[in-house]
Amino acid sequence: MEVLLPNGMDGVLGRTVQSRDRFARSWGLGDRSSPEARTPALVLLEGDPSTDVSLAPFQAQTTRTLPATLTLTSRGCFEVPGFDAPGPAWSVGLGHVLPPEMEEADAGEAGGTGPLLPVSWQRMMHDPALMDTELAPQVVVLTDALALTSNPRRFIDALVAIKRRFPGALLWAPGIGGPDNLALLTWMGVDLFDLARSRQAAASGMLLDRGGPRTPAVDLGESSDIDRQLMAWRSALSEVREHLVAGTLRQVVDRQALVAPSTVAQLRHHDEACAGQEGLLERHVPRGRRLMCMAETSLHEPAINDWVQWMNTEYRAPQGLDRLLVLLPCSARKPYRSSKSHRRFIEAIGTNAVHEVMVTSPLGLVPRDLEQTWPAQHYDLAVTGRWSADEVNRIGGMLSSLIEKHDYQCIVDHSGLTLPEACYQGLPRVDTRQGESAGSRSALERLGDAVREAVRTHGARRRSRDALHMDEWKSASRRLLGGDGWLDGAEVRGRPPRFRIMNGADQIGQWSPDRGGFALSKASVLLLAEGASLPRVHLVAGVAWKGDLHVGIVERLDGDVRVGSDLLVLQDGNPVGLARALAPGWEWAGTPGRLAKAHQRL
Repeated sequence: MEVLLPNGMDGVLGRTVQSRDRFARSWGLGDRSSPEARTPALVLLEGDPSTDVSLAPFQAQTTRTLPATLTLTSRGCFEVPGFDAPGPAWSVGLGHVLPPEMEEADAGEAGGTGPLLPVSWQRMMHDPALMDTELAPQVVVLTDALALTSNPRRFIDALVAIKRRFPGALLWAPGIGGPDNLALLTWMGVDLFDLARSRQAAASGMLLDRGGPRTPAVDLGESSDIDRQLMAWRSALSEVREHLVAGTLRQVVDRQALVAPSTVAQLRHHDEACAGQEGLLERHVPRGRRLMCMAETSLHEPAINDWVQWMNTEYRAPQGLDRLLVLLPCSARKPYRSSKSHRRFIEAIGTNAVHEVMVTSPLGLVPRDLEQTWPAQHYDLAVTGRWSADEVNRIGGMLSSLIEKHDYQCIVDHSGLTLPEACYQGLPRVDTRQGESAGSRSALERLGDAVREAVRTHGARRRSRDALHMDEWKSASRRLLGGDGWLDGAEVRGRPPRFRIMNGADQIGQWSPDRGGFALSKASVLLLAEGASLPRVHLVAGVAWKGDLHVGIVERLDGDVRVGSDLLVLQDGNPVGLARALAPGWEWAGTPGRLAKAHQRL
């Protein structure tokens, strides 16, 4: 059943993504130059106390008819184009909503469609209207969210499907949010919440805050009334919004997931659902951003798993550097080479003819030639000197894979971690630590002696400065750009740390330590089209490309577009320039606003 909207109730919601992190987004509502509110935020229900628009930008009413009608009204001036009166407002029929367990049954009367779109698990299974390419809702309501949470895998599948199908819409999951799971649900893509659980807590004399429901400390002035519940929401929303802006929401999520077994399960299933998905992760992040790996859940973090998978399947050591493998411990400072400990390791090793690989957690292994890329340059963890069984298994499996793909003749092991012998694939191994600290004088002497003996025995050759840099750039290019053919015949010019990459008389790029990647020039465009595997953005034919990329001028995408990815822009099949992705690929099917920043135009 499609509900006809009354006049004045079909307006367009002004919304712009102000910050993003995977499926989590903070939308600015209203005029994009000065938004009146932002998400995550609340939807006020009947009986809720009034509060400021910045906290609760919407209110909702549901009729008592069967099937019911839902009306969502903006409390601020969010309507395009004037932003001069409260709006927009929408109404929609909810249809018949069956329990998720009855997914094989067809309710017979689906909900309405339009700017406000009700979706249930049963509707996702049966209603072909949801696949209409013209359907572009502005707010999606997961009407059976509360029932879905009893099955974490089904709940996560529903969230991921909705986000990918309707990337331009805000998502409201009624009845499940609270200050105790706000960060987690925001991370999984929910934008709008309500006070249903807080009202239940108040009725039971409990206070629902970031730690979950608890008895209020009356002697400290706490109570369970709804105003105190709102204060808990305000505090939680402030925390989540600011962590989302800072790019540190995941560390709050890891901490919050431990509140209950159900939230641990939800995060684990969400990480599994995101693993291997194209158009979701990051290729570059700001240099100051940290990937905090303080909890066991970080072993399953999608960016970590993506690194492990790529190392196991795609990584190749620089050509000619796979004779002698030197295993080293990690360091707190990144990149490792900037730390005092690694400067001492490098001095003791005394040659660049060996392949240095760091042993760490949760990344497992980090080759020296990739230490300046994401996430190797950005992760942080507490170093205890103790390894869990999962960490040992990960490192052992990655080491076995590394050895199988290369022609190492021996291993000089200064890592301090002894793995099962099978992980070394029968190669001779020299333990230079022998139970001592990695930086002790005797351990460093053994490290230097072992490397010199291995070089004499196996004939590894030292590389020139330019060859060393080119090897690192080619490794980084294979990781970041999908290939290194564009660097064939290139030369190194300039001084550290910003070396120039030259092709004849043309500068085709520059290594940027701040970006952990390449700053590409206009002269590189055609070389990259042939010698790399950049994601490709095809522009609509006949459109003059003058500014940044947005959904209105993009015809289609090819490849895995991640935040920070360098993109090859084509029109009529021909390369016309480069861009840098601001939004991951899943958003490109309908998110308003800028999706990529123009970088070079031919």
